[in-house]
Amino acid sequence: MDKVVHFEVPFDDGDRATTFYREAFGWQLNSMPQFQYVMVSTTPTDDQGRPSEMGGINGGMLARQGPISAPVITIGVDDLDDALSRVEKLGGKVAIGRQPVGDMGYSAYFTDTEGNLIGLWQNA
Repeated sequence: MDKVVHFEVPFDDGDRATTFYREAFGWQLNSMPQFQYVMVSTTPTDDQGRPSEMGGINGGMLARQGPISAPVITIGVDDLDDALSRVEKLGGKVAIGRQPVGDMGYSAYFTDTEGNLIGLWQNA
């Protein structure tokens, strides 16, 4: 069973959004300018950056753009290409195909049969 491993919240104004989430919920935010991304920690992590509390997930924030116009959940998969193929066979559509994320892994986005944008993640 593949599980939700990450979330993303798009913003129009990065400073305003990071201030809001930091002050409203105490989230730790780490800007990654090389990826135009902000890592969000909502729960303690282990030495590999994974949530150390059962059921906890962390996420990210990025500028609202293209199909990423509302919050997105991301599902971790073992094989991104296989997952995208299953999605398409079941009526979903690839919105953003496989793309490397530094040396950490690969991401992709699809639209499900209900029009929701969902992310996929495969560790490197």
